Amino acid sequence: MKYINRHWKDKANSTWMLVCTGIIIVLPFVLIIGLYLKSALLFEKCSFIDLIFSKEWKPWENKFGFAPFIICSLWVSILALLLSAPVCLLTAIYLTHYAKSRVLKIMQPVIDILAGIPSVIYGVWGILVIVPFVAKLGNFFGIHTTGYTILSGALVLSVMIIPFILNVLIEILRTIPEELSEASLSLGATKWETIKYVIIKKAFTGIISAFGLGLSRAFGETIAVLMVVGNVVKIPQGVFDAGYPLPALIANNYGEMLSIPMYDSALMMAALILLVIVILFNTASRMYIYRLEKYR
Repeated sequence: MKYINRHWKDKANSTWMLVCTGIIIVLPFVLIIGLYLKSALLFEKCSFIDLIFSKEWKPWENKFGFAPFIICSLWVSILALLLSAPVCLLTAIYLTHYAKSRVLKIMQPVIDILAGIPSVIYGVWGILVIVPFVAKLGNFFGIHTTGYTILSGALVLSVMIIPFILNVLIEILRTIPEELSEASLSLGATKWETIKYVIIKKAFTGIISAFGLGLSRAFGETIAVLMVVGNVVKIPQGVFDAGYPLPALIANNYGEMLSIPMYDSALMMAALILLVIVILFNTASRMYIYRLEKYR
């Protein structure tokens, strides 16, 4: 009797865990389908190619070109990752291989606090500190700018994604067996050579995953970037130009434009494009990691 009860309990547990896993797998497809259906009105009026590659954003003329928003999102997110990635990687290496254990114990709650700060606080900090700094930096290089630029958005965003990337990198580096380091050191390698040629090589796929997670996080950030990036509909020619990322477009206009069917459909299209870009980046990073693991 006890065996039968245990058998049914195990079966019930495995069933609901399978159901939960299925929900997680299906959820992205449900989001894509829902956003596509909400964007259907826009597809009836405009071709997909025109929507993606057109530079014209004139809603009153039914011209919805998303190219400036897509390019601005790529500018801000990739630049933020480039700024934060070296800081995160070197900090993770220091905390796990050079600093004393109590330093890591102190830093972990600090990192968690940074991760928990609301986006609007980062936005206010960006307005008060980053925007004037970028304006002075632009003037130093002979570029007249108000400070509300792609660079400002990237700087604020890079600070926001640091705790997320750093937490993952620390956990990855801590999982590398100490025996690998000891073997390398016993063969005469220095500590830095051991980290460079053994630890980093072993953890490389995890490092790529951490950066992919940070990039996905960067694409979705809204309020802080919206407050400092300028919100000007144009394709930026440099980091000192203003921009208008996709999340900012949705956040700025969605509540007011619900009564205009075409505009509402265009904003749903913006959300769909954002979701597809994030999925493509994650898929590309997973395929790259798979190839690395396969041919290692």
